[in-house]
Amino acid sequence: MEQRIDYYNIAPDAMQIMMEMEKYTKKNGIDRKLRELIKIRASQINGCAFCLNMHTADAKKMGETEQRLFCLSAWRECTFYSEEEKVALELTEHITLVSEMRVPDDLYKRVRNYYTEKEYVDLVILINQINSWNRISIAMGNFAE
Repeated sequence: MEQRIDYYNIAPDAMQIMMEMEKYTKKNGIDRKLRELIKIRASQINGCAFCLNMHTADAKKMGETEQRLFCLSAWRECTFYSEEEKVALELTEHITLVSEMRVPDDLYKRVRNYYTEKEYVDLVILINQINSWNRISIAMGNFAE
C-alpha cells in the first residue's frame, strides 16, 4: 500500500517541529534502550506497524535482547525488566490510554521513586512524542516494509 500524502513536503514546518522534538528526546537523560522500549510499547498499544518495525530494529542495533523485545507486551510478568523500567512502561501505558487510565497519583509517586522531576517531564514528553508519531504514521498510511 502506498503512503497517502507526502506530509514532509506538504507540511515541512510542522514536520521540522516534530523532528526538533525528536532531537530533544534523544538528548535527555533517559536511557537509550529504555527510550526504545517505551516507543515500542506505545506503538504496540496503538497498532503502529511502521513504528514497531523501526524501533525494534533500532533497539536490536543498541544491543537490546530478543527476549526483552518479544516479551514487552507482557512486561508485568517478566523478571528481566528492572523496577525502574517497569514503572516507565506502566506510565507509557497510562499516558497512551489516558482517556481510559489517566495517570493516578500512586503511579506518579512510584515513577518519582526512580526518576527526578526533570526525568518525569522527559518521560512524559517522550511518551507523547511517540504517540504523536504513531498517530501521524497511521493517519498517513505508513506501513512496515
